[in-house]
Amino acid sequence: MAEVIKMPRLSDTMQEGTVAKWHVKVGDKVNEGDLLAEIETDKATMEFESFEEGVLLHIGVEEGGSAPVDSILAILGEKGEDIQSLLDGDVADDDVDEDKASSASDDESSEDSKSEETKEEPSKKAESQSSGSDEDDRLKVSPLARKMAEDKGIDLADVKGSGDGGRIVKRDIEDFKPQSKPAAVSTAASGDAYDEEPVSQMRKTIARRLSDSKFTAPHFYLTMEINMDKALETRKSINAADDVKISVNDMIIKACAVALKQHPAINSSWMGDTIRRNHHINIGVAVAVDEGLLVPVVRNADQKGLMTIGNEVRDFAGKARDKKLQPADWEGNTFTISNLGMFGIDEFTAIINPPDACILAVGGVKEVPVVRDGSLKVGSVMKVTLSCDHRIVDGVTGAKFLQTVKGMLEDPMRMLL
Repeated sequence: MAEVIKMPRLSDTMQEGTVAKWHVKVGDKVNEGDLLAEIETDKATMEFESFEEGVLLHIGVEEGGSAPVDSILAILGEKGEDIQSLLDGDVADDDVDEDKASSASDDESSEDSKSEETKEEPSKKAESQSSGSDEDDRLKVSPLARKMAEDKGIDLADVKGSGDGGRIVKRDIEDFKPQSKPAAVSTAASGDAYDEEPVSQMRKTIARRLSDSKFTAPHFYLTMEINMDKALETRKSINAADDVKISVNDMIIKACAVALKQHPAINSSWMGDTIRRNHHINIGVAVAVDEGLLVPVVRNADQKGLMTIGNEVRDFAGKARDKKLQPADWEGNTFTISNLGMFGIDEFTAIINPPDACILAVGGVKEVPVVRDGSLKVGSVMKVTLSCDHRIVDGVTGAKFLQTVKGMLEDPMRMLL
């Protein structure tokens, strides 16, 4: 009997997936454990193996196409087996939702439509009916799909229907991705030209999660300057040893991990009716990739040395760029650090990465004039800004945490003990 393979949920935030590559084609024999496809989630491209065996009878999502979680990805069965009932069943479920959504508006508009029709001239009415008949012959579209297409400005002629007989249904509009087109030739109206690119799954998730965070969590910000002279000297001394290489960012991660043990309120999560005080310290480290930011997690960072932290972060950075991170690599953060100092940024504010209570934005280390012991000297200074969720953290709590981080970096031996 034919089995439906559904689009898997490969991460906790995944809403839909994009098929980056198929490793089999229709008609191929598939065994349990065989690699079916590579699926791009909101965070990585992951290999998806078959849990069933049989002949590949149907591909529900072509390469480059996207579909919601639990929609038909593929169908396996015996060669020549009829699978139309499975496809019709999927369409029927889709149409039930559409009928419910559109029935109320259809009822409300029926009387108005009838009255308008009586006012039309016979010739216009005949013309309208003829035009509608021609369009129905050319395109089969559900009422809800037509309305959604109008709202989104989608040309139905560009949409491929997945319903019975090629009928365009709701999910076809939801999944529709306009093809990138060359820049338009300058027009008389404005003379502007532009390109449009489809939004990746990663960028969609970043937009949704950070919008929710910014407009749900009441942010406030605390900025502090840190003297990095001793931290730079310590780093230079450590890196002088063979096969050892740590970065300033590794030292910041370690300093934050030690400080979080002393300030558990910062290492907390807003859960709605409760505040979760995390006993483990898992620090997310923002890593830039072409499509946005990924946040792999250094687990139990307070229990690890600088070399271990440095090796993990470099490994995560390589995996992130190659889209090889696994769910276990990015889940479970309790605090996040975003460092833009290597790009010449002096200071900035970051949006809290849910479910964390805080995120630390780190600027670059700069040589500036400083006054020490009444004398003007050149010192290495770094600015950091702590973004706090005011539902969990108060100003004094955040300030005390920053003071501890500052103390660790200005006297690094304290965090190496």
